[in-house]
Amino acid sequence: MSCEVPAQSLESKLRTKRRGDKSSRPLLVVLSGPSGVGKDAVLARMKKLGRPFHYVITATTRPKRAGEKNGVDYHFLSRKEFQQMIDKHQFLEWANVYDNYYGVPKNEITAALYKGIDAIVKVDVQGAATIKEILPQAVFIFLMPPSVEELEKRLRRRRSESSTDLALRLEKVKGEIKSLPLFDYVITSHQNKLDEIVSQIDAIVAVEKHRVNPRIVEV
Repeated sequence: MSCEVPAQSLESKLRTKRRGDKSSRPLLVVLSGPSGVGKDAVLARMKKLGRPFHYVITATTRPKRAGEKNGVDYHFLSRKEFQQMIDKHQFLEWANVYDNYYGVPKNEITAALYKGIDAIVKVDVQGAATIKEILPQAVFIFLMPPSVEELEKRLRRRRSESSTDLALRLEKVKGEIKSLPLFDYVITSHQNKLDEIVSQIDAIVAVEKHRVNPRIVEV
């Protein structure tokens, strides 16, 4: 995984660019929601449709699932590698979720924003809350399941968790839904309606691009 911080600080360059170029207002979109709600499927559809984002790849210590690719779905790291990145302050945010670590590489975001490219990152609700504290000018979108019962069906079909883990995830969903006030927008994630969800994200981005007082994200 290539997540090394460049010798010359991208954060410093980005601040300079923001002061000198008022026409460039790239967005950081944070896509969140409960496990199994369809975040990966939405991002995959956005990529297939050619939506012009930098898709930030999350680092994790959890094992790869069937069909997942390193550097595409996640940066799959050992615990030692993950800890080294923590020690070097290379994550925007990181957390231990169900005994696996997840983190958002900071330099992917700073590089995209410096180039004037909108970035989108997928995180769980805990991660979104952390980013909200650090970068409140990001755009926060919550993917809402049609119902907890529907979400349970999706998780059971995935067959990637034990019955105990599944029960824990479903219990956690109730608390995650209570976090809605942290977000700017909510989209209901109906199955087989990915294009509709993407269109709603397009509409959100279009609205944000026409703000009288634009969001200025400084990492």
